Amino acid sequence: MTDHMLIVFAILGSAIALFAWGRLRADIVALLVVLALMLSGVLTPQEALGGFGDPVVVLIAAMFIVSEALVTTGVAHRLGEAVLAAGGGHEARLIVLVMALAGGVGAFMSSSAIVAMLIPVVLAIASKTGLNRKRMLMPLSVAGLISGMMTLIASSPNLIIENTLRAHHLAPLSFFSWAPFGLAVLITAMVFMLLSRTLLSKHRDAEAGGMRQTSIAELVRSYGLGDRWHRLRVLAGSPLLAQTVAGARLRSHFGCVIVGFEKHRDGKVQNLPALAETVFEADDAIVVVADNAQVEALIAAHRLVRLPGLGERQRYEALQELGAAEIMLAPESKLIGKTLRELEFRGRYRATVVAVRHRGEPLTMNLADEPLDFGDTLLVSGDWGDIRRLGEERETFVVLALPTEYQERLPQRRRAPVAVGILIAMIAVMAFQLLPNTATVLIAALLMVATGCIKLDTIYRIISWKTIVLIAGMLPLATALTKTGATGLMANALVAALGSLGPIAMLAVVFLVTAVIGLFISNSATAVLIAPIAIQAAQSLHVSPQAFAMTVSIACCAAFVTPVSSPVNMLVMEPGGYTFGDYVKIGLPLLVLTMGVTVGLVWILYLY
Repeated sequence: MTDHMLIVFAILGSAIALFAWGRLRADIVALLVVLALMLSGVLTPQEALGGFGDPVVVLIAAMFIVSEALVTTGVAHRLGEAVLAAGGGHEARLIVLVMALAGGVGAFMSSSAIVAMLIPVVLAIASKTGLNRKRMLMPLSVAGLISGMMTLIASSPNLIIENTLRAHHLAPLSFFSWAPFGLAVLITAMVFMLLSRTLLSKHRDAEAGGMRQTSIAELVRSYGLGDRWHRLRVLAGSPLLAQTVAGARLRSHFGCVIVGFEKHRDGKVQNLPALAETVFEADDAIVVVADNAQVEALIAAHRLVRLPGLGERQRYEALQELGAAEIMLAPESKLIGKTLRELEFRGRYRATVVAVRHRGEPLTMNLADEPLDFGDTLLVSGDWGDIRRLGEERETFVVLALPTEYQERLPQRRRAPVAVGILIAMIAVMAFQLLPNTATVLIAALLMVATGCIKLDTIYRIISWKTIVLIAGMLPLATALTKTGATGLMANALVAALGSLGPIAMLAVVFLVTAVIGLFISNSATAVLIAPIAIQAAQSLHVSPQAFAMTVSIACCAAFVTPVSSPVNMLVMEPGGYTFGDYVKIGLPLLVLTMGVTVGLVWILYLY
């Protein structure tokens, strides 16, 4: 064993330990790996930074753009409406349809994106039918993970493993090579979820407090704000005149949340969101959320006069014009642990947090200094365009509930047929290998922008740069393992220990090892590390390398067992009210079933 090999093993072990520790972000760990490989002399600077120019990294970045275009054009939402129409109120039928939708659409976009898109759809279905959301959202999560097993572009591990086969000068897997595995696992999971529904909840109907409404009026009521709305007139001579909303600091001083303004311009009344830079003017009517004591203190201090209160219908109409939504902090949101005051939320996101639901309890007072936590849901108000931009911050927010009016205001909604056409053309070109995959996806992404399916100024926000940096930083580690002979050493050790058991046993062990490692580090990093070892082990056994590559690929996506195994699981945790044990009860049997299906199909398709 050479010195460079020992260094690479040390870097590998340190990286896995840091991933499992979780205190450092995964992309920072990947950059540390690049730096260590460079400074140690194991790789040249060009080799250490080569991952950032790898075609698979460019391809994944372009896929984020294609996926987002399907969101902004409302394609997924329309499919969700079709599911509701087809499923009616029949729970079993709806579960199968939701899983089929997530598995089918997710075959052509990231699993996190499809689940984030469909959470509000499933919540709306549960609300309209009275079904238990706890028995509806876990099937969505499971199907989202399985969607990564469907096609070449369905998940990052698939692209990485196909790229690894090419790097070893082996025949790559085709675009639909994954389809038999994904379909078989999806059907198996559907049957399992239908039989195991009672493990999540014994109640078919929605439990008390479990229904999420999607109308603005119901959203407002669900946060206990029905009697806390006030309209105040700004009189001439008020100290507020010429001040901005941010400068007045009414939330800090009085606990009052300004939701919007009624301004009189050109003889017309305009309802405007209360942005940080909005200026108070004489005769403005401001809509404030606060209790009576807070409002009276505000009136006395700032020369305001109380106007007739807003009825429920008036509140609805005002928020309908301004825009409102219920959002949740994403699993790895940078807002976790910070307060609204620290974040300067209104100024940064151009939206007002009206209330927060923390661990199921609505908080409507003293929000500015309340630390935000994962799973917290926020009722926000703002311009519809700014609400839409919150939804584009995929690593920060997950939109749980949007009023139906939002869908009518999607600017790209009319371009849905164009987006679908571009997607179908992209799939056809990749399936028939008419162009290199990277070029095909880049062309599709550019066409989405050129045809207006997605706005140019949004694409840099919706690309998950953390994922891009993670993959680009881990690819050089695979290069170092191969260059120093460490990959061959580990593959030979695997063959020496288990080779006598035959390829079937080897496949099962490779699947389990990959799945276990995937519990602690990202599936992309797992694919980068395990794929070369599995492929070389297959070559040593003189069996199909594609068989072992496919096994690793499917195992990387089988992250069913814990909520932290995948962002997909964490996305549904709070809306579904799940515990760690719920994931184990459902995920462990599913993992074993997936392994059996995968090993059996690999044997039939590649080794028999």
